[in-house]
Amino acid sequence: MRGAVDAAAINDVEVTRYPSADGVVDVVAVEEPMEIRVDGDSLAVLMRTPGSDRALVAGFLLSEGVIDGLDDIQGLEPCRDPNKPHAENTLMVALAAGCSVGTSRMEKARRAFFATSSCGLCGKATIDNIHQQVTPFDAPLHVPGAVVQEAGERALAHQHVFQRTGGLHAAALFGPGPDWALLAADEDIGRHNAVDKVIGARLLADHSPLTGCVLWVSGRGSFEVVQKALMAGIGALICVGAPSSLAVQLAQDSRMTLVGFAKGGAQFNVYAGHVAA
Repeated sequence: MRGAVDAAAINDVEVTRYPSADGVVDVVAVEEPMEIRVDGDSLAVLMRTPGSDRALVAGFLLSEGVIDGLDDIQGLEPCRDPNKPHAENTLMVALAAGCSVGTSRMEKARRAFFATSSCGLCGKATIDNIHQQVTPFDAPLHVPGAVVQEAGERALAHQHVFQRTGGLHAAALFGPGPDWALLAADEDIGRHNAVDKVIGARLLADHSPLTGCVLWVSGRGSFEVVQKALMAGIGALICVGAPSSLAVQLAQDSRMTLVGFAKGGAQFNVYAGHVAA
């Protein structure tokens, strides 16, 4: 988990603050592109907040189906070529010898990266495609109500850049056990990136799949967020906002527990699975 604010994640900007019209310095979250290159070939460019870049890439590769686990990665480092423009924003991935990733999986990941929630894909066809890669759970994960109510407050303590700027999404991962320990927390300008960062942090620590874990996100529950959670083996998703119709359908068909409008109080909606009283 990240500690103090990374200097690369924030910028000072001059603003005019109304109604006084005084000139002041404000702090904004940084948004920069990062290119992911796999075995020398460009896979994707992510608009992200700098910080936890290795975890972001590892999580992205897993959640988009490019790799199956940590053993598929031989190397994951920033670009060292001084002649490459913006080398500091390029991550180089070397796949392990014998890795089953082929051209078709790389192309599929490229197509998935450019797809959006408004791309018009058929819901059933899309869900069937996900279930070709991950098997639905045998039964929904039973999540204690206290975890749902406390997750946001516990995650907030690790949203250091958000507390300075108000401009980032966050994700947090809680592990199974009597105390539901906070395993990873991170934040990013993109909600999907925040999810990939916490998934990737556990992957790089060789803790995958994330069976029995609960993922909390600060925004809405989109189809892509549910998909990424499933690809990582996560059994439950808690969202501060509302889920989309396709996210609900995917969670129900996958026997995942999905909770929305979890804003810290006793009221929330369970769209799929079970929450214990």
